Amino acid sequence: MSKPYSVLVVDDHPLLRRGICQLIASDEDFTLFGEAGNGLDALSAVSTDEPDIVLLDLNMKGMTGLDTLTALRQESVTSRIVILTVSDAKQDVIRLMRAGADGYLLKDTEPDLLLEQLKNAMQGHRVVSDDVADYLFELNNNSEQQDWIDSLTPRELQILQHLAEGMSNRSISEELHISEGTVKVHVKNLLRKANAKSRTEMAVRYLNH
Repeated sequence: MSKPYSVLVVDDHPLLRRGICQLIASDEDFTLFGEAGNGLDALSAVSTDEPDIVLLDLNMKGMTGLDTLTALRQESVTSRIVILTVSDAKQDVIRLMRAGADGYLLKDTEPDLLLEQLKNAMQGHRVVSDDVADYLFELNNNSEQQDWIDSLTPRELQILQHLAEGMSNRSISEELHISEGTVKVHVKNLLRKANAKSRTEMAVRYLNH
């Protein structure tokens, strides 16, 4: 994906949101896609076009960050979604990452580091603040191997089932009446969520879950 990366900032604190938007705009590797003060506005903002990154606050009034993240993934939004929050609670970190977040950063992160982490997220890395990194070990090593399957959208699950049957991207696109490019995007997201290196590894894990 080519630079500059477009970023949607979702935060219900106007002053903080403005500061984050200015930070994003100050780096030539990014462009500001837009800003939203709540989850509903965020969903509306991505209804016709998607940013590369959604920078999402967790503790918002009305729709929480988790509600918003879940809704975005159910709508098959393929943007990188990075949580930016004051909460370093283990249950929040694990819950959000299981729900399909690509990163979990704390609001006391140094501005330069925040920008660097967003660039890392665009390279396909899962980005987390050092203070909560240990929680991911538990996330990756718990016995509930099907957590990643639980986090899939209905469309992703449908595509995974076809992958497990050995179908190619082209066959899946014809079967589901969607473009081959759309299938490729879903497969990429599936590999990331499954933390798998290949379609075969992912299919085997799905069939054995």
